[in-house]
Amino acid sequence: MESNNTDSDVEYFLANREELEGALSVLIGSDGNNCSYSRGYVKRQAVFACNTCTPNAEEPAGVCLACANNCHDGHDVFELYTKRNFRCDCGNGKFGEFQCQLIPSKDEENVKNLYNHNFNGCYCTCDRPYPDTDDQVNDEMIQCVICEDWFHSRHLGCTLTEPEELEEMVCEACMNKAPFLWTYAAHFAVPPVVNTSQPEEQGEVDVEDSKDKEETSGPSHRNGNEEPSTSTEQKKQEEAVNRSSPCKRTHEEMTGDLVKPNKVSVECRLKELQVQGLERPKEGAVFWPYSWRSKLCTCISCKRAYVAAQVPFLMDQSDTILAYEKRGFDEPFGLHPLMALTDSMSCTQQLEVIYGVNEVKTAILSVVEQYAAKGKTVSAEVVRRCFDELQDIKRRRTNAGNQ
Repeated sequence: MESNNTDSDVEYFLANREELEGALSVLIGSDGNNCSYSRGYVKRQAVFACNTCTPNAEEPAGVCLACANNCHDGHDVFELYTKRNFRCDCGNGKFGEFQCQLIPSKDEENVKNLYNHNFNGCYCTCDRPYPDTDDQVNDEMIQCVICEDWFHSRHLGCTLTEPEELEEMVCEACMNKAPFLWTYAAHFAVPPVVNTSQPEEQGEVDVEDSKDKEETSGPSHRNGNEEPSTSTEQKKQEEAVNRSSPCKRTHEEMTGDLVKPNKVSVECRLKELQVQGLERPKEGAVFWPYSWRSKLCTCISCKRAYVAAQVPFLMDQSDTILAYEKRGFDEPFGLHPLMALTDSMSCTQQLEVIYGVNEVKTAILSVVEQYAAKGKTVSAEVVRRCFDELQDIKRRRTNAGNQ
């Protein structure tokens, strides 16, 4: 019986090591000791909100990882995952008399920061909190890479198929704010499974004037009384899917694509795609496979369109979550807690941790349940303390064995 338990522990440890690393990857790319304010508007970092210090929904504020750990320990802090181009608000004019312990002197306001209802603890089009004690549906939440809001999968306007294989999602509202993305979606995104049966027809948006748009709209442009050519459109759709359908890949394969720059062409790739006439229903969220940003046109006209739609970051391969995680693993601000726990051990010591993994799992679940009961999110500091306790257990066992 003991042997069976040992084998089960080993299998659990090996199967969940990557999952544990993924859970911590949002923290590893951010500095847990030094306030990020001095670095200005950081390209991407872990951001938190403190309901204790800034409960007013009219004055949303966000703090960096270091301030969440050092300035707001014991407060009602909830994690917002990562935000782009954000500067730490801790201790500024939104916090009243509260001062940041790491950088006391700050501007009254960070005017370039963008906020949404996430900073008030609400998410999705339903504007509900997470976790939501009144929601009886066990539904995962997915973040839009443009607005960075989080959505219940059932509120995306489409049916999900193996979302773990996909890298990025753009919600319907953001697709309509940058409507040229619908053209790319018809060619490179995952085929839609839309809940509604009558997709609303919308005009194609070009980066040039309306005359060019008419010339390049292609044979699929039709009025409300015309039916599409089923066989031709299906064939084009299938060919596009075969070219771009994602498959499971390793972390190295995914992050390896990030170093490939966009191919700059004199011709407009968007126009070339529009001429082909391939379309898709313009509703529901869109899921994109790995490296879809590298397929976007970067001609002068398209660059202007990205700026006008306030999505210039889509041209930046290093804006992605994968790139953020890769930077954290390549140049971590501190030693990865999981790596520090296991990689510094001998094989015998690693096995000791593996054998005790069920005990550790029970302890961690107990902590999570305690925080959930209080309606609080487990902070980065709590995670670190768990790993510190693991190291203490290992030291005590090692010392006891040497006596």
